[in-house]
Amino acid sequence: MTKGRLAQHERNTITHRPAPVAAVDWRRRLLPLLCTALLAVPLLSPAATTAPSAPLPAIIAQIDAGHFQAADAAITRALASSDLSADQREALSFQRERMRRLRLDFSLDASQVQARVRKQIPDLTAAEFDRWNREGLFEHLSIDGHTYYFNRSPGNLFRISAEARARRAVQAPFDDGPNEILNDHHRTVLREALASGRTGVDPHRVEVTQTLTVEADAVPAGETVRAWIPYPRAIAGQQEDIRLVESSPIGARVAPESALQRTAYLEKKAVAGQPTVFAITYDVTVLAQYHAIDPAKVTAETITPALAPYVAERPPHIVFTDDLRAFSRKVVGDEKDPYRIAQKLFAAVDQIPWAGAREYSTISNISDYTLHAGHGDCGEQTLLLMTLLRLNGIPTRWQSGWIFSDGRYNNIHDWGQLYLPPYGWVPMDVTFGQLQPKPGDNPALRWFYLGGLDAYRIAFNDDYSQPFVPAKTFPRSETVDSQRGEVEWKGGNLYFDQWDYHFAWKRLPLQGRSDN
Repeated sequence: MTKGRLAQHERNTITHRPAPVAAVDWRRRLLPLLCTALLAVPLLSPAATTAPSAPLPAIIAQIDAGHFQAADAAITRALASSDLSADQREALSFQRERMRRLRLDFSLDASQVQARVRKQIPDLTAAEFDRWNREGLFEHLSIDGHTYYFNRSPGNLFRISAEARARRAVQAPFDDGPNEILNDHHRTVLREALASGRTGVDPHRVEVTQTLTVEADAVPAGETVRAWIPYPRAIAGQQEDIRLVESSPIGARVAPESALQRTAYLEKKAVAGQPTVFAITYDVTVLAQYHAIDPAKVTAETITPALAPYVAERPPHIVFTDDLRAFSRKVVGDEKDPYRIAQKLFAAVDQIPWAGAREYSTISNISDYTLHAGHGDCGEQTLLLMTLLRLNGIPTRWQSGWIFSDGRYNNIHDWGQLYLPPYGWVPMDVTFGQLQPKPGDNPALRWFYLGGLDAYRIAFNDDYSQPFVPAKTFPRSETVDSQRGEVEWKGGNLYFDQWDYHFAWKRLPLQGRSDN
C-alpha cells in the first residue's frame, strides 16, 4: 500500500505518506494520552432529537454517533421549515449526502474483514482477530445498531500494528514514495541551497497531462457536463513559468492566480454510450526548497493582521479542543522557543502511523478525528499539525497537490507551511517526516522536511475548502482538498464512483519543450 491520499491500486475508486514505521505500536502509545471516546459522540437528549427543526450541529452529532435514521428524520423536519435560507437548506441536504458517502466507505462486515486479513495472515485465529477488533485496530462505525467496517481497515491494520505486520506471511515492503527515504536528491538540494544561498534550487521542467473521464451514461445524452481539473498556481521559488499547452475540449478556462484552489474549467456534451473525457496539458518548472534554519535566530512571531488568520481556529477542521490542548501540553512541556516547539510537535505527529483515510467530506472535524484515531493519512496528519502549531501561536497554512518520481510512482499528497521569523513561510511535510542521515551525511538532513521540500511535487492548492472559479453549483465530492477534480451537471454533483482520473508527466529540457 502506498502512502499518498489514495493507494496506487485504489486511486481511481471511492475507497481510496517517511521513515519506515517503527516497531513500536504508536497507536497504543498515543491513545492513553487522550480521552478514549473517539468517533462516538455522546447520545443526544430526547429534546435534541425530537425538536421540530433540529439545528445543524445536533444533526451532525447524530450522524457522527451513527444515528442515521434519527438524523434523516431531523433533516426532514428541518427542511419543512419555511424560514431556512438557501445555504441552510444546502447544508442540511449535504448531511443526508454525507450519510450516503459514509455507507460507501463503511461497507464491510466482520467476516469480510477477516477474509481480507487472512490473505496476508493465512493462519489468523478468531481469538486474534477478536482481540485486534476490541483494541480498535479495525476502523468501524455503528449505524443504527449495526457495525460496519471501513473498506480500507484490513490493509490499514498492517500500517498501525507492529504485531500484525510481523504476522504477515510475506514481509513485502510498503509501496511508499521514493522521496520518503533519504536519497541523493535530498543531499543535492541541501548542498546547492547552502552553497548558493538560495532557497529554491534543483529546478525540473515537466509536462503534465491530467485526465478526467466520466462513465458512459452517467449523464443523459445531450446534457452538458461541467468539469474542474486541478491546475497549479505560480509560487516564486517553488513552481514557476506555468504554460497551458492544450485542453480537450479546447477552450479551458483557467482560474486566476488569486484562486487558492486553482482549476481549469471545461464543458462537454454527454454522448449516449460513450464516456465523457476531459484533459489538460501544461508545462511547469518545479524547484526544490531548503531553508537553512538557525534555531538561535528564530524569534517569536509578532502576529500582524496579515498573520492573524493563520493562528486562529477555523471550524470545522481547526478547533482548539480540550484534548488537543492536553496533547500539546504533553508534547511541548515548558518549551518556549518557536522552532523547538515546531520540532517537538512535528516529531510527535510524525510518530502517528500513516493509514488510508475515509473521504474527508465524511469527517466533521479532521484534526480531532486524527488525534483520537491514532492514525491518519497525509491531509489528516497535516491538519492535526497545523492545529497544534496554531494552538502554540505559530502561523500555519495548507498546501496540497501531486507528487511523483523518476520511476513509476505518483500520487496525490498534502503538506503545509509554517511561519518562522526571520525566515518567513517555510514548508513542512510531516508525513514524509524525519529522514535518517547516514554516516557522513549532514545531520541537518534529518529535519529536511521541516523547512524544505523535494522538487517532485506540484501544488494545486494554497488553502483548503476554497471556492472554485467559476463557482460550482452543487456541493463538491471533496469538500476539503482539490486534487482529483470535480464534475457536475444540471442534475447534481457526480461523485467519485461515477468518474475516473489520471495524472501523467514527463521531464522536459529546462529551455523549451521536448519533441517526444
